[in-house]
Amino acid sequence: MNMDFEFFSPFIGKGEHYFLGNSLVLNENCLDWLYNIPNDSVHAVVTDPPYGIKEYDVDQLEKRMNGNGGVWRIPPSFDGNKRSPLPRFTALNKKERERIKVFFNEWANLVIKALRPGAHVFLASNVYLSQIVFHAIINAGFEFRGQIIRLVKTLRGGDRPKNAEKDYPDVCTMPRGCYEPWGLFRKPIPKNMTVGDCLKTYQTGGLRRKKEGGPFEDVIESTRTNKKEKRVAKHPSLKPQAFLRQIVYAALPLGKGVLVDTFMGSGSTIAAAEALGYRSIGIEMHKEYYLMSKDAIPSLSNHLTKQEQLTLSFT
Repeated sequence: MNMDFEFFSPFIGKGEHYFLGNSLVLNENCLDWLYNIPNDSVHAVVTDPPYGIKEYDVDQLEKRMNGNGGVWRIPPSFDGNKRSPLPRFTALNKKERERIKVFFNEWANLVIKALRPGAHVFLASNVYLSQIVFHAIINAGFEFRGQIIRLVKTLRGGDRPKNAEKDYPDVCTMPRGCYEPWGLFRKPIPKNMTVGDCLKTYQTGGLRRKKEGGPFEDVIESTRTNKKEKRVAKHPSLKPQAFLRQIVYAALPLGKGVLVDTFMGSGSTIAAAEALGYRSIGIEMHKEYYLMSKDAIPSLSNHLTKQEQLTLSFT
């Protein structure tokens, strides 16, 4: 039995679950789970949602596995190197975009109830849909606190006109993506309460400064997820530990409380929390990724990033 069982007991839902280190992992629909947990009980949310929702529908996942595309774009191979499928968000029609807005507004209305006053949400997005998703979250009552820019070449965009590549070799239909925007939101601090008051009362309200003492910054240089991490966790939207640990570290300003990932996937955010010694809860609806997380989380959490390796070599 996990030593934090009593702490986590209000968060255990109806689905399958397991404990690992400082974390609770559940196989559930996050909307159902959020609806049933206590109000004002979560200190931060860090999550990488299925941006268009549709790309993780069963039929779309099957198309990706079969190489048929669908919402998932199958990029061309270069020099014999096969590139991973990418969600083609520009393929979404007006009805599907409305579906995104409605979903994220419902999600945000549940999240804001679950969060303590002053708690932050870090939400991964993309340049095509961020304006829709961010607006839906703000409409639920969140304060928009800016964006965290992950500098990384996403390999989205930059293609020549489809079926006219030879006719227009000097034209690209849109810029090649070189960054990934993460929305930063905060549940409002109660009236007449300062950030200091909020930190004292709820352990929330601000962001944790870097380990060396500098302020958390809104631009983070990043690489694409390395092959070693991808072998451990075969999830199509896996983010690198070197980046996630910086986000997760900042999310709990006092290093205390519980951090939640409502779209856990194979568990990379939970692994980052484990590596930092934070309490965390991961929710994943798809059984395949939930089962994958049982091995992926401990493996990823024990993985040393290049920066951590360099730090150790000088100590």
